[in-house]
Amino acid sequence: MKAALTIWEGSVSPVFDVSREALILTVDKGQISERFTENIETTNPALKVERLLELGVQTLICGAISEQVHHELTTRGVTVLGFVAGEVAEVLRAFAAGELPASELSMPGYRQQEQNRFRGGRGSGGARGRGGGKGRGSQGYG
Repeated sequence: MKAALTIWEGSVSPVFDVSREALILTVDKGQISERFTENIETTNPALKVERLLELGVQTLICGAISEQVHHELTTRGVTVLGFVAGEVAEVLRAFAAGELPASELSMPGYRQQEQNRFRGGRGSGGARGRGGGKGRGSQGYG
């Protein structure tokens, strides 16, 4: 399986949409067999998505990610593990062991319910997300 981890200065890049580099991984039976760094810098999020797809990425591990980009990736078959924070080595260990998402590797202030909403689950905010009103969360991005 191919995965991408957006990186910045030895840690998970805080925001996918403006990330510049991704560590591309080949994972087999819980072991990382290959890794290389790829430049994914662009101001156009659609081009960033296309580049990841060209690389054969099936799972994206990243920090914060906009709902539109998250939706585009998931509808194109990519599993998104968003709102992850921490040092690269620690995140890679947890990912290879099948331990993501993990509260200790989540962005500060991040709640598991948000990940459920992004995955189509029903956390405390339900599928509508924040407040259940007519905001962005109710437009079907998650």
